[in-house]
Amino acid sequence: MAHSPRIVAELGREETPEETAARKAESSRVYRASQNSRNLFAALIVTIAVVVVIILAVPRGTPPEPEPIDVAVVAEQVSAAEERAVIAPEVPESWRVNVAEVDGEAPREWTIVYADETWFLRVVQGFDADPAWPTRVLSGANTDGTVSIEGIVWDRYDITDPSRAGNVTVALATQAGADTVLIYGRAGQDTLEEAAAAAAPEIERLREAAE
Repeated sequence: MAHSPRIVAELGREETPEETAARKAESSRVYRASQNSRNLFAALIVTIAVVVVIILAVPRGTPPEPEPIDVAVVAEQVSAAEERAVIAPEVPESWRVNVAEVDGEAPREWTIVYADETWFLRVVQGFDADPAWPTRVLSGANTDGTVSIEGIVWDRYDITDPSRAGNVTVALATQAGADTVLIYGRAGQDTLEEAAAAAAPEIERLREAAE
């Protein structure tokens, strides 16, 4: 059944074929535009939902504290692997151990890193280290006299430029048989000497083993 031509109210006459085609084209354009807006809005909602799910899925809370390092146990393992005695100072329980490992070449170094909130100290045993090894480690720092701590005489190093020496402010070194023990880091003199005192029995043990 044929439809009657559409009357255009504003014109008071029937719509021409051209006007009909233009009207339908405009209606199609408006419809497509509305559909695109709906699709865009729906996609935005989906994206937000995915982001929320991801955020909620991420575990919350602080990560667990790393397992404490038992220096004595690691020292036994290193001693067996390297076939030589290594030191394991008994320090205060409040001193956190960040590192206990062997690395380096010529010489290899058994390194223990102790730290607290405001300071850190490295206790390093250089295997068969030559006399100039501490100076190289300390970026050229020279000795500045000696100090005796628990019967062990240590060379004291003058750190004139901590920034050049890796933020190091204090250092002591002494011979322990064929090896050299170097204690250095950023700490007060009291803490440095406490570390040296803790290492003293271990150094005596190394010296006796070398005789």
